[in-house]
Amino acid sequence: MTDCRDWDRYVMMHNNGSVFHLSAWGRSVHKSMGHDYYYLYAEKDGVICGILPLIHIKSRLFGNSLVSVAFSVGGGPLYDNTETLKLLDEHAKKIADDLAVDAMEYRQVYRCHDDWPIKAETYSTFRKNLSTDNEENMLAIPRKQRAMVRKGINLGLAYEIDDTVDRLYYLYSTSVRNLGTPVFPKALFKALKDEFKDDCEILTVCSPEGNAISSVMSFYFKNEIIPYYGGGGVDARTYAANDFMYWSVMEHAVSERGVTLFDFGRSKNGTGAFNFKKNWGFDPTPLEYEYYLREGDEIPEVNPLNPKYQLMIKTWQKLPLPVANFIGPFIARSLG
Repeated sequence: MTDCRDWDRYVMMHNNGSVFHLSAWGRSVHKSMGHDYYYLYAEKDGVICGILPLIHIKSRLFGNSLVSVAFSVGGGPLYDNTETLKLLDEHAKKIADDLAVDAMEYRQVYRCHDDWPIKAETYSTFRKNLSTDNEENMLAIPRKQRAMVRKGINLGLAYEIDDTVDRLYYLYSTSVRNLGTPVFPKALFKALKDEFKDDCEILTVCSPEGNAISSVMSFYFKNEIIPYYGGGGVDARTYAANDFMYWSVMEHAVSERGVTLFDFGRSKNGTGAFNFKKNWGFDPTPLEYEYYLREGDEIPEVNPLNPKYQLMIKTWQKLPLPVANFIGPFIARSLG
């Protein structure tokens, strides 16, 4: 499919469509990291009635898999009826067999196969409706978390909307290095910004002295705002910059784009990020990721909670940032 307008139109119209289903996501991954992608669609009377975006990730470290959708928290098939789902599954399984993948993963909120194994205990997502009145949105934040937002305001923090990914990438790469995670290549961030244009927005928080201390890349999709890649520098905690940052994303999206839903994304259950989002008054919804396993019965566990990665994480946290940013993309491109 060279003209993706019909694909994207279907995504926008489908109740379960997400920013990750849009054709721009797969193009961004392919352009920046070279992964092959297979965007399957079904038609009836010349009209799309189902889609399934798949990205192929093959790595000696992390295995061989098809993911719907890789480098995202969502995906999975969109379809009008179960007959269409069956047709998409059949073609996807053929591709999985041809590529000899270990597993095919559908990343979605709710399962669509009763007989596929799921992984529902690892991740949860956080979504919340917003008021058109930002004062009401502020008051809806629980008291202790609201105090952190007001701390940033009182300390004189301000935000700017960036046209480039430079400040975001520096702050994001610093954060993920500190967490012990390899950073994605800068090319991915550039490709996402180029593909999504004004629907990809970078908000950077600056100290009273004008120094960038936290930044986040967000995506607009229908009536939603999805802050996705974010991070902060060494001064972020002192200024409560991350709290101020997410409030600024919310406030800006409501006032400038009329957004009515805030998607805080997924977090691993029981982690600090999970608790942070709960403290904002968001209720977690478990993500029911489904798997088609070609051989064996073990679901891949490529995430920092897997004990076998703990030594790698501790080692990575000690690397100088330039070294981590040089090596990281070669590893992160295989994480999916």
